[in-house]
Amino acid sequence: MARLLIAIALAAASLTCAAGETWREALPQSPALRMIGEGEYRWFGLRIYTAQLWAAQPSVTLDTPLALQLTYARNIAGQRLVDTSIDEIHRIHSSTVSDATLARWRAALLQVLPDVRTGDRITGVYLPGEGARFYADDRATGQIDDPALAQAFFSIWLDPATRAPALRRQLLGLSQ
Repeated sequence: MARLLIAIALAAASLTCAAGETWREALPQSPALRMIGEGEYRWFGLRIYTAQLWAAQPSVTLDTPLALQLTYARNIAGQRLVDTSIDEIHRIHSSTVSDATLARWRAALLQVLPDVRTGDRITGVYLPGEGARFYADDRATGQIDDPALAQAFFSIWLDPATRAPALRRQLLGLSQ
Protein backbone atom coordinates (compact mmCIF):
# COMPACT_ATOMS: atom_id res chain seq x y z
CA MET A 1 0.00 0.00 0.00
CA ALA A 2 2.81 2.42 0.88
CA ARG A 3 4.52 1.69 -2.44
CA LEU A 4 1.29 2.44 -4.30
CA LEU A 5 0.95 5.79 -2.51
CA ILE A 6 4.58 6.67 -3.30
CA ALA A 7 4.06 5.72 -6.95
CA ILE A 8 0.93 7.90 -7.13
CA ALA A 9 2.76 10.81 -5.49
CA LEU A 10 5.68 10.50 -7.92
CA ALA A 11 3.32 10.33 -10.90
CA ALA A 12 1.46 13.42 -9.68
CA ALA A 13 4.73 15.29 -9.18
CA SER A 14 5.88 14.46 -12.71
CA LEU A 15 2.56 15.66 -14.13
CA THR A 16 2.90 18.92 -12.22
CA CYS A 17 6.41 19.43 -13.59
CA ALA A 18 5.31 18.71 -17.16
CA ALA A 19 2.33 21.02 -16.85
CA GLY A 20 4.54 23.78 -15.44
CA GLU A 21 7.16 23.47 -18.19
CA THR A 22 7.48 26.55 -20.39
CA TRP A 23 7.89 26.32 -24.14
CA ARG A 24 11.54 27.37 -23.83
CA GLU A 25 12.25 24.51 -21.43
CA ALA A 26 10.64 22.05 -23.86
CA LEU A 27 13.34 22.68 -26.45
CA PRO A 28 16.72 20.95 -26.29
CA GLN A 29 19.57 23.44 -25.86
CA SER A 30 17.12 26.00 -24.46
CA PRO A 31 19.87 28.26 -23.04
CA ALA A 32 21.20 28.75 -26.60
CA LEU A 33 17.78 29.67 -28.06
CA ARG A 34 17.54 32.73 -30.21
CA MET A 35 14.96 34.23 -32.49
CA ILE A 36 15.83 33.29 -36.07
CA GLY A 37 13.26 35.55 -37.73
CA GLU A 38 9.84 37.13 -37.50
CA GLY A 39 7.09 38.47 -39.71
CA GLU A 40 3.37 39.05 -40.14
CA TYR A 41 0.69 37.00 -41.79
CA ARG A 42 -2.00 39.05 -43.52
CA TRP A 43 -5.10 37.85 -45.31
CA PHE A 44 -6.69 40.29 -47.74
CA GLY A 45 -4.74 43.07 -46.01
CA LEU A 46 -5.91 42.17 -42.50
CA ARG A 47 -3.21 41.26 -40.01
CA ILE A 48 -4.03 37.82 -38.62
CA TYR A 49 -0.90 37.21 -36.52
CA THR A 50 2.75 37.97 -36.08
CA ALA A 51 5.11 35.01 -36.04
CA GLN A 52 8.51 34.35 -34.52
CA LEU A 53 10.74 31.34 -35.17
CA TRP A 54 13.08 30.29 -32.36
CA ALA A 55 15.89 27.70 -32.46
CA ALA A 56 19.35 27.04 -31.07
CA GLN A 57 20.94 26.84 -34.55
CA PRO A 58 20.80 29.64 -37.10
CA SER A 59 20.06 27.25 -39.99
CA VAL A 60 16.58 25.83 -39.42
CA THR A 61 14.94 22.91 -41.24
CA LEU A 62 12.22 20.42 -40.34
CA ASP A 63 15.05 18.26 -38.96
CA THR A 64 15.79 20.94 -36.34
CA PRO A 65 14.10 21.37 -32.96
CA LEU A 66 12.33 24.73 -33.08
CA ALA A 67 9.56 26.83 -31.65
CA LEU A 68 7.07 28.82 -33.69
CA GLN A 69 5.23 31.50 -31.75
CA LEU A 70 2.12 33.17 -33.18
CA THR A 71 0.67 36.29 -31.55
CA TYR A 72 -2.87 36.79 -32.78
CA ALA A 73 -4.26 40.13 -33.90
CA ARG A 74 -7.89 38.98 -33.78
CA ASN A 75 -10.19 36.49 -32.08
CA ILE A 76 -10.27 33.08 -33.75
CA ALA A 77 -12.04 29.93 -32.57
CA GLY A 78 -9.84 26.88 -32.00
CA GLN A 79 -12.03 24.91 -34.42
CA ARG A 80 -11.22 27.48 -37.13
CA LEU A 81 -7.47 27.21 -36.38
CA VAL A 82 -7.70 23.44 -36.73
CA ASP A 83 -9.78 23.55 -39.92
CA THR A 84 -7.38 26.01 -41.54
CA SER A 85 -4.37 23.94 -40.43
CA ILE A 86 -5.84 20.73 -41.85
CA ASP A 87 -6.73 22.50 -45.12
CA GLU A 88 -3.14 23.73 -45.47
CA ILE A 89 -1.65 20.34 -44.57
CA HIS A 90 -3.90 18.77 -47.20
CA ARG A 91 -2.91 21.38 -49.80
CA ILE A 92 0.82 20.85 -49.19
CA HIS A 93 0.74 17.06 -48.71
CA SER A 94 -2.33 15.94 -50.72
CA SER A 95 -0.42 13.24 -52.58
CA THR A 96 0.96 11.61 -49.44
CA VAL A 97 -1.70 11.98 -46.72
CA SER A 98 -4.98 10.03 -46.78
CA ASP A 99 -8.38 11.37 -45.75
CA ALA A 100 -8.38 8.94 -42.81
CA THR A 101 -5.04 10.32 -41.62
CA LEU A 102 -6.31 13.90 -41.97
CA ALA A 103 -9.37 13.01 -39.87
CA ARG A 104 -7.14 11.52 -37.16
CA TRP A 105 -4.86 14.57 -37.27
CA ARG A 106 -7.85 16.93 -37.05
CA ALA A 107 -8.95 15.20 -33.83
CA ALA A 108 -5.43 15.49 -32.38
CA LEU A 109 -5.14 19.20 -33.22
CA LEU A 110 -8.53 19.89 -31.64
CA GLN A 111 -7.03 18.70 -28.36
CA VAL A 112 -4.11 21.19 -28.39
CA LEU A 113 -5.23 24.34 -30.24
CA PRO A 114 -7.46 26.59 -28.10
CA ASP A 115 -9.64 29.55 -29.02
CA VAL A 116 -7.53 32.72 -29.23
CA ARG A 117 -8.31 36.35 -28.51
CA THR A 118 -6.48 39.43 -29.71
CA GLY A 119 -3.01 39.43 -28.11
CA ASP A 120 -2.97 35.71 -27.24
CA ARG A 121 0.14 33.70 -28.11
CA ILE A 122 0.28 30.10 -29.20
CA THR A 123 3.71 28.53 -29.28
CA GLY A 124 4.32 25.20 -30.94
CA VAL A 125 7.52 23.37 -30.08
CA TYR A 126 8.62 20.96 -32.81
CA LEU A 127 10.76 18.00 -31.77
CA PRO A 128 11.80 16.04 -34.90
CA GLY A 129 11.13 12.32 -34.65
CA GLU A 130 9.07 12.83 -31.46
CA GLY A 131 6.17 15.21 -32.09
CA ALA A 132 5.19 18.62 -30.81
CA ARG A 133 4.13 20.44 -27.66
CA PHE A 134 1.77 23.39 -27.61
CA TYR A 135 1.44 26.34 -25.26
CA ALA A 136 -1.16 29.12 -24.97
CA ASP A 137 0.81 32.04 -23.65
CA ASP A 138 3.07 30.01 -21.33
CA ARG A 139 0.49 27.40 -20.28
CA ALA A 140 0.84 23.93 -21.78
CA THR A 141 -2.22 22.94 -23.81
CA GLY A 142 -1.03 19.49 -24.82
CA GLN A 143 1.29 17.48 -26.96
CA ILE A 144 1.17 15.43 -30.11
CA ASP A 145 3.19 12.22 -30.11
CA ASP A 146 2.89 11.74 -33.86
CA PRO A 147 6.09 12.83 -35.66
CA ALA A 148 4.40 12.85 -39.08
CA LEU A 149 1.60 15.15 -37.89
CA ALA A 150 4.10 17.44 -36.16
CA GLN A 151 6.21 17.74 -39.30
CA ALA A 152 3.15 18.32 -41.50
CA PHE A 153 1.84 20.98 -39.11
CA PHE A 154 5.07 23.00 -39.05
CA SER A 155 5.40 22.63 -42.82
CA ILE A 156 2.45 25.05 -43.05
CA TRP A 157 5.01 27.79 -42.36
CA LEU A 158 8.36 26.24 -43.29
CA ASP A 159 7.77 24.16 -46.42
CA PRO A 160 8.68 25.83 -49.73
CA ALA A 161 5.05 25.21 -50.81
CA THR A 162 3.70 27.41 -47.99
CA ARG A 163 0.89 29.81 -48.82
CA ALA A 164 3.01 32.64 -47.33
CA PRO A 165 6.48 32.44 -48.95
CA ALA A 166 7.50 35.95 -47.82
CA LEU A 167 6.68 35.06 -44.20
CA ARG A 168 8.66 31.80 -44.58
CA ARG A 169 11.72 33.74 -45.76
CA GLN A 170 11.37 36.19 -42.87
CA LEU A 171 11.02 33.39 -40.31
CA LEU A 172 14.06 31.58 -41.67
CA GLY A 173 16.08 34.80 -41.73
CA LEU A 174 16.56 34.59 -45.50
CA SER A 175 16.94 37.60 -47.74
CA GLN A 176 13.81 38.83 -49.45
